[in-house]
Amino acid sequence: SIVEHAPLSSEFMKNTAGNQEAVTTASMSMSDLPYYFKKMNQMKKKYASDLLIHIGFEVDYLIGYEDFTRDFLNEYGPQTDDGVLSLHFLEGQGGFRSIDFTAEDYNEGIVQFYGGFEQAQLVYLAGVKQSIEADLGAFKPRRIGHISLCQKFQHFFGADGRDFSGEVMAEFEAILALVKKRGYELDFNTAGLFKPLCKETYPPKEIVTLARALEIPFVYGSDSHGVADIGRGYNAYC
Repeated sequence: SIVEHAPLSSEFMKNTAGNQEAVTTASMSMSDLPYYFKKMNQMKKKYASDLLIHIGFEVDYLIGYEDFTRDFLNEYGPQTDDGVLSLHFLEGQGGFRSIDFTAEDYNEGIVQFYGGFEQAQLVYLAGVKQSIEADLGAFKPRRIGHISLCQKFQHFFGADGRDFSGEVMAEFEAILALVKKRGYELDFNTAGLFKPLCKETYPPKEIVTLARALEIPFVYGSDSHGVADIGRGYNAYC
């Protein structure tokens, strides 16, 4: 699957704050879409005898901008084979802030805004729940991406996924219950293993165990942002 980050709403981008590189590099632009589909379909045909290539998007769940996302999916969803729905931005200091750009930016823009790392975790997980329940139309992705991305900088804050508070664990359990209820699947994302302040999969083993008990399907994802990342962690964890 090639699931490039879908374009962000221009209105949303006006309401972001912090390091603007976190926003400007977060997705393709609307003007990229024709070339993206053209190039991906060329690859699909070129390698058809060797590979089954799926084309789609990693769609950002933008809180408060659901109409934009629904309209985008209604227009472009028919051209896709696959998709992931992920949360990367939360309302924070000065506007919407990225949760996964740098530890310092996350700390300044979100953790301090909400009063601590645990509080930021809870806000993120509430957003993930909201994304699962959101009405984004017939082409809404059924795979929920990296549900523990709020742990990306956990060691910066002296925490790790083996020490979730009872309240945080309850939120993860609520997410899993919603995923099961909706018949969705989860992204088993190995990118966190290669992030020096995370060092574990998204989600971590503890949450994977709970999900497997509920028979929630997982789909491996390397979350590749370059050729060297493709397939990383697969042999060791899948």
